[in-house]
Amino acid sequence: MPVPKENEVLIKVRACGVCHTDLHVILGEVPFPKPGVLGHEVSGLVVGLGPGADESFLNAKVMCPFILPCGKCRFCSIGEEDTCEPFFALNRGKGQLLDGTTRLCTTGGEDVAMYSMGGLAEYCVVPTTAVFKLPTHLATDLFAESCILGCMFFTAFGAVHNAARLKKGESVAVIGCGGVGSAVIQIAKAVGAHPIIAVDLGEEKLQAAIGNGATHTVEATSDVPAEIAKLTDGLKVDVCFEVIGLKKTFENAIMSVRDGGRAAYIGIADIKTKAEVPITHIVRRRISLNGSYGARAPTDTPKLLELAEAGGVDIVTPITRRFSLEDAAEAYKLLKNREIIGRAIVEVSKF
Repeated sequence: MPVPKENEVLIKVRACGVCHTDLHVILGEVPFPKPGVLGHEVSGLVVGLGPGADESFLNAKVMCPFILPCGKCRFCSIGEEDTCEPFFALNRGKGQLLDGTTRLCTTGGEDVAMYSMGGLAEYCVVPTTAVFKLPTHLATDLFAESCILGCMFFTAFGAVHNAARLKKGESVAVIGCGGVGSAVIQIAKAVGAHPIIAVDLGEEKLQAAIGNGATHTVEATSDVPAEIAKLTDGLKVDVCFEVIGLKKTFENAIMSVRDGGRAAYIGIADIKTKAEVPITHIVRRRISLNGSYGARAPTDTPKLLELAEAGGVDIVTPITRRFSLEDAAEAYKLLKNREIIGRAIVEVSKF
């Protein structure tokens, strides 16, 4: 049983999302210490408090975003918690929480790394900077489903509002319409973007994108920039979101935006993957390339929860598969084989 330390809480996990980033770790494409526990978007019940934690958290139903900001470093101090130095150095680099230690160990006493909070477990420990109480409707009716707000929608929210700074009436393309991509489509629709062009493989995924709010679709095996141009009278789009992390899709995103447009990059790749960019085109056409790893927990999460509580985004329909903790490995096998449309979740407990 993990024990929370100062300004941390102990959470009994209700559900945890099955994310492609975990798969990159499993496949060795993103370095991470072993042994380790994955799972980085959770909903659950707070059942214990560390010293200094707000007592109002106890017995609260909560969700937790995957970025665990320290709230003190130079990036956190200027409102850029999505680039928190201790989080990247300690958690992503070493599998530790913000004090430089893990809360998990084997029965033999060996340290076990934590990817974010290590949410694929019955219990996890989370710093209070990344713990948010669920509003009434989410807590009562969508407790398990709210886990996907912690990465799938949290990541999409940051990309739309911070990296792309999307405005009402702007045109959008989304390359890769799985879990995060479908959330990007929903949030872009909520902003008032039009048209919203979904790019993916296969009719089933493209029809699912239409259900999430896309107005047009493009088959990913086609000449994507050319097809997007056809749909926009040759102008292409104001913003193209790339949510796959492949060389080809990275390059397509650059060529799919209008002069002065923005390409927002969300997809994580094997760290050895590199893309080629047309330097003169980017310079002369004033193309902006913006990376987006997530959102900003203290300012963006309350807005995201308010949006979800009001029904501004749908967190039920994207969940197409549910697994028990014992069957989590099967979920990642299916994800690797591209057999999961939308998002799968692991329902760890029921209460």
